[in-house]
Amino acid sequence: MASVERIETALRRALDLAQGPGCPPQLAAAVRHAVFPGGARIRPQLCLAVARACGDDQPGLSDAAAVAIELLHCASLVHDDLPCFDDAPTRRGQPSVHSAFGERLAVLAGDGLIVVAFQVLARAGLQTPMRLGPLLTTVSSAVGMPSGIVAGQAWECESRVSIREYQREKTGSLFTAATVAGAQAAGGDPVAWKPLGDCLGEAYQVADDIRDVVADPDELGKPIGRDAALGRPSVARERGLPAALRHFDALVREAIAAVPECPGAPFLRAMVRSESERLVPVQMVARLRAVA
Repeated sequence: MASVERIETALRRALDLAQGPGCPPQLAAAVRHAVFPGGARIRPQLCLAVARACGDDQPGLSDAAAVAIELLHCASLVHDDLPCFDDAPTRRGQPSVHSAFGERLAVLAGDGLIVVAFQVLARAGLQTPMRLGPLLTTVSSAVGMPSGIVAGQAWECESRVSIREYQREKTGSLFTAATVAGAQAAGGDPVAWKPLGDCLGEAYQVADDIRDVVADPDELGKPIGRDAALGRPSVARERGLPAALRHFDALVREAIAAVPECPGAPFLRAMVRSESERLVPVQMVARLRAVA
């Protein structure tokens, strides 16, 4: 089964279990709206790719790790779009959850997705309890305090912000969790895979900063110009677009170099190259270099 199909099947199974008899229908609809249709699913794809590179001897646990990371990502988007933060009307080319279902259900949907993520991981981990503890630590650290998504979002409320720390926590933490958790789920060495997640997470945020300035909002599936409008830290605004592009290219090279030597290394390196081209397409690079 291809990675994307495997992820979509596991996500639907997870939500089916969470939305059983007694679940409020509007809450169930809001949660599904937050998860489907998905974006690139790059975080769970990365998690599964690392698990396969490490042998993937417990595919049920690998699926659970990938699903947990994607559900937590979706929850963060629901909360990020709320009126108290970005007040974004659209996400992934459709109305944001609060636009479609109201603010109260959006808050509850985001909260519910966080809980479902850990339920999925806990259920799968019963088969391999020795791997469950490290996995729970990795995933929870990526979303909590002091250096997970929650902490990253909170930096927007501070008067002074380290842009690298802000971006490492808000965006990079889940990428690092994806590579580390993929290795842990398959019994591999998590330390060897952490640098790949670190580099990819930073590259992804730099690309997001670039796209927030120059991308087509219809192609992006969400409004652009939000960093400037909300006064958020941005590499593109701080260094300028040409320097941001050079930094992105350097991070992609570092990510490729960080892939450990293993049978799955060629696939992972190709995956990094493909994702970098999706994030910052050739046409966008040409426009940016024209003004450099």
